[in-house]
Amino acid sequence: MRILTSLILLSLALQSFAANWSQWRGPNRDGVNPEKGLANQWPEAGPKLLYKATGVGVGFSSVVIADGTVYTLGDLDDACYLFALDLKGKQKWKARVGDPKGHRGYPGPRSTPTVANGLVYCLGQHADLVCISTAGKEVWRVNLQNDFGGKMMSGWRWSESPLVDDGNVIVTPGGRDGAVIALNAKTGKQAWRCEDWQDSAGYSSLIIREIGGIKQYLQLTGNSVAGIDASNGKLLWSAPRKGRTAVVSTPVFHKGTLFVTSAYNVGCNGFTVEYKDNKFNTKEIYKHAGGVGMANHHGGAIRVGDYVYGSNGGSMSCIELATGKVMWNERSAGKGAIVVADNKIILRTERGPVSLVKLTPKAYEEVSRFNQPERTRAKAWAHPVVLDGKLYLRDQDSLFVFDVSE
Repeated sequence: MRILTSLILLSLALQSFAANWSQWRGPNRDGVNPEKGLANQWPEAGPKLLYKATGVGVGFSSVVIADGTVYTLGDLDDACYLFALDLKGKQKWKARVGDPKGHRGYPGPRSTPTVANGLVYCLGQHADLVCISTAGKEVWRVNLQNDFGGKMMSGWRWSESPLVDDGNVIVTPGGRDGAVIALNAKTGKQAWRCEDWQDSAGYSSLIIREIGGIKQYLQLTGNSVAGIDASNGKLLWSAPRKGRTAVVSTPVFHKGTLFVTSAYNVGCNGFTVEYKDNKFNTKEIYKHAGGVGMANHHGGAIRVGDYVYGSNGGSMSCIELATGKVMWNERSAGKGAIVVADNKIILRTERGPVSLVKLTPKAYEEVSRFNQPERTRAKAWAHPVVLDGKLYLRDQDSLFVFDVSE
């Protein structure tokens, strides 16, 4: 009976995973989808285009999919909106998030929504954090700058994708009152704030990991990387790590090793984080400056097994997480964002091509490449998403969905 019950629960869990990609970089915020049955290579002209949806506004938000609905953010002329589409690309509704426009010729939001318990959480580029029901009705809103004294490291404005956990929505306003804050997910009221960590906010998004048996939220800013007690918001540890201009990529943590990376000639760093004698200790174990290891701008680094993969300018790199050893660093289809699905890397470059790359630390090998149709002149910064054999590519006002199943 226990075996049968376990099989039923496992089946339900897999079905739930197959149906949902409800937050930034997936269920574990690591950019990995273990689903099977994807094509090992694509036709020369590219995978079949299932549909193109338009009218989702300009910007760089990726998509999330939950319970048969696709959500994304974009600017129309009058405001930044959350858009809800069905699985054929038809708009179900839209809801206002905040003021439109962005920065230096790149208008639009750069955050991705989070769906949890019938609610959608959105962070607009001008610090508007809004909770909207999956029926399209606003529940509550706050502004991270006006209401909480939030401060950014530079002028690209708020770009973080909200984290929902244990009844709270956790975000990084930054500033002297505390870098990270938790708000009640149903009401928007403050639950706690990490007052001991006062960095300005970068553009990275929080992740949940357990270190030394303590559940914590990890975050990277322009000055440091830190772990915050998930139960009360207390700073558990921090390590200095100076970034420049834009610190974007989500941290990676596995088996005691923390990996962070950013561009503008900074590169990547590895730290050990351990809990011993009732206290946390951190130590930098490697550093690769510039493009020697991985200077990831905004396309994300993904760990699979003992290795980290990601864009390194116009190249792609593979690094052994625990040692920092560069396994390979080769010219790729271009600088861009990646997702891992069915043990394959899909690279969506910012200037055009989309490529399929073998997932292996042995050598870089591109298998297929195609050009998205009707490419705009804007850089494609929205991360690709794969779910149920479909590849979702956002390009400003349009969303393209391709069949990448076998």
